[in-house]
Amino acid sequence: MLDGAALVARLRERLDPVDSAPDHPRFGDGYLDGEAPPPSPDFADVEIRAAAVIAPLILHDGPPRLLLTERASHLPRHAGQISFPGGRIDAGGETAAEAAVRELEEEVGIGRQHVELIGRFDSYATVTGYHVTPFVGVLKPGYTVQADPGEVADVFETPFDFLMDPLNHQRHSREWQGHIRHYYAMPWEERYIWGATAGMLKSLHDRLYG
Repeated sequence: MLDGAALVARLRERLDPVDSAPDHPRFGDGYLDGEAPPPSPDFADVEIRAAAVIAPLILHDGPPRLLLTERASHLPRHAGQISFPGGRIDAGGETAAEAAVRELEEEVGIGRQHVELIGRFDSYATVTGYHVTPFVGVLKPGYTVQADPGEVADVFETPFDFLMDPLNHQRHSREWQGHIRHYYAMPWEERYIWGATAGMLKSLHDRLYG
């Protein structure tokens, strides 16, 4: 287990700079099925949309944890799933980093003054057409969580070491739109962390420890 200072040092060493241009996704929902992003030809009619998420890292008051959200059950896409705070990048010049920080505030009420972005890791393509740029940001003490009920049903913390342990990087499968899709899953307590979120966590692990 790395302490907070050592973990931040490794993140700064291994991740891409915050202001670097987002890369073309090398990983995605079809990764375990041998498909290269963007989505496979079966989903060629899906519109590609740019998005950004933030993996909020908590280093104070205990061992390192990541803040995750459970999406509201009424949302039209990915309802009830475990996610990082994030969403679409606004047209008109907003950067991926700016979108990630904005979404953190809009979804869980943590303002930009309470987060320090550390770096960017590999972009991820979903079969629903999102090219997601993920960042790691350290949360500063003093913030309060106020989830937007229109988007978020719950906010919770998960131990960083659990998420980075290869023994917890399970491979599951299910049928989706007539296809058997394989994906990473990291069940933790009563939470089922899977799909794009688990895939990005696996990508983060590979950056830090691969």
